[in-house]
Amino acid sequence: MEEQKREKEEFDNEKSSLEKKLKETKQKLSEAEKDGADLSELKAVLQELQQESEKIKHKEEEIKKKEKVTPWNVDTISKSGFTKTVINTLPCEEDDDLTEEQREQRMRKFVKENEKVLKKFGMLRRYDDSKRFLNENQHLVCEDTANYLVIWCINLEMEEKHDLMEHVAHQCICMQYILELSKQLDVDPRACFSSFFTRIQVAEAEYKKSFDDELRSFKERIRKRSAEKVQEAMREAEEEEKKARLGPGGLDPIEVYESLPEKLKKCFDAQDIPMLQQAIANMPEEDARYHMKRCIDSGLWVPQKNSNGDKETECDAEASGE
Repeated sequence: MEEQKREKEEFDNEKSSLEKKLKETKQKLSEAEKDGADLSELKAVLQELQQESEKIKHKEEEIKKKEKVTPWNVDTISKSGFTKTVINTLPCEEDDDLTEEQREQRMRKFVKENEKVLKKFGMLRRYDDSKRFLNENQHLVCEDTANYLVIWCINLEMEEKHDLMEHVAHQCICMQYILELSKQLDVDPRACFSSFFTRIQVAEAEYKKSFDDELRSFKERIRKRSAEKVQEAMREAEEEEKKARLGPGGLDPIEVYESLPEKLKKCFDAQDIPMLQQAIANMPEEDARYHMKRCIDSGLWVPQKNSNGDKETECDAEASGE
């Protein structure tokens, strides 16, 4: 690192000196053109400087390549370019060439084989413990772990285990930071998780604030998504309950009951069959048939069968007791 630093400083000085010479030569050439002086010598100097400039550009590219393959450690990560990591979305899937079904299969297999250790990592808190644990289980440093922790956070929040959700969320953001850092540095995440945990413990205020802000934002997204899933589950449960209570004609008995005239509602409330028969008899025939058909289709009114197996007339029917 010290050698690279010296090389970089020498290069910067050389580049700065060349740029200064180029500027001075161009200025002299411009003044000589105005005075009508001989330009051949200045043009030759300028051409030579421009060739040197091309060499400087190639050298700069070589230095950048060398910096890219430098092993990353706590000192290199401390550079200003890595003082802030922003992760505003839930973790994305790796292996873009996989189909959705293949990703799901991979995820299920990963969780089945590693759920015990995944939960153990999620329950850790101290950075040193997390660093040690991942060093012993390096296969966990991957997108599937981040995905599992996100799902676990959502489930915990849905179960109203808010404190535990916040605890696991911290570990989830640590994993997301490691994955994001590996993408920025274009290295395997297993090669930089140790540096992240060392870095976060001695982080300057800006880096730590970025981490805390992302953790806070992540927990808010978890709460929002959890609330949405609870509402979805409630709607699904209501739909299932409604489907289960539908009558033989596919009508909802509760909806049919609410649509009945008040006098028919009272008959069903009292479960008084004679009163119901009398109320039907007093209604216009068309209205009576309409309401009774809906009652039968919803299961509120169950016609009895006579000895021949045929349905009796509506006046001989019994209320189902709903």
